[in-house]
Amino acid sequence: MRKVRLIKNAKPTIEGAGVHLQRAFGFGDERLFDPFLMLDDFRNDDTRLYLPGFPWHPHRGIETITYMIEGSAEHADSLGNKGVISKGDVQWMTAGKGIIHQEMPKPNPIGRMYGFQLWANLPASQKMMKSRYRDIKAEQIPLVKTASGAEVKVICGSFQNVVGPARDIVIDPQYWDVFIPGGKELELPTSWEHTCFIYAYEGEALIADQRVKNRQTVLFDAGDSIVLKAEDPGFRMLFVCGKPLKESISWRGPIVMNTLEEIKTAFRELDEGKFLK
Repeated sequence: MRKVRLIKNAKPTIEGAGVHLQRAFGFGDERLFDPFLMLDDFRNDDTRLYLPGFPWHPHRGIETITYMIEGSAEHADSLGNKGVISKGDVQWMTAGKGIIHQEMPKPNPIGRMYGFQLWANLPASQKMMKSRYRDIKAEQIPLVKTASGAEVKVICGSFQNVVGPARDIVIDPQYWDVFIPGGKELELPTSWEHTCFIYAYEGEALIADQRVKNRQTVLFDAGDSIVLKAEDPGFRMLFVCGKPLKESISWRGPIVMNTLEEIKTAFRELDEGKFLK
């Protein structure tokens, strides 16, 4: 059984053109959460605090995974992709050798715009891979119901032999949206050597004798499973695991490479109009 390594509170942050969000982890935590770089929680009920959005900006060397639970986000990129991800949808974007895109959040009928964006690192051998985009609709994501009444939406990886729609991902991740009814316990399997964390976004739960609540990240030590018991009326969380890369990281803004020289090259190419390959 995995033990809790740390519990971390999300911190208020402003990104893009003025989007107010909560940063679960990132910029300084990348060694602890390897191969994951950052997780942002952009749940908001005030349109003034998110409508400015994330205008055109570059990425290289990473994957960005956006999961919407209320509202929507209009997106476009330099590959020619355009569209809208709505409630329950996922955008899995592999920046690879370079992409420029924008994400403009939109409210639901009562002003809510809720979602999460996870950044996953790419290994040195795949940093300059071909950029790709995957638009995963809510109806494509399988829901597994356990005997205890828990529900697991499998976005990536597999749970009880049910495989999620995001496949062929370099770091072999598990990414699930999990609900545990109040008073019920749930054990979730993990690969021993993989980095594993959860992000609580509704209700409270107990992990051994430690209480976890909304906007807290729990990072676990090595092990083959985690166990949580939900408090009434229930507990919702993101469950994430991935194979650590154990490589050097050089990070500046939206670009993550292995060396400072690679970072300098990326920004020089951006200035010279040679970023897109």
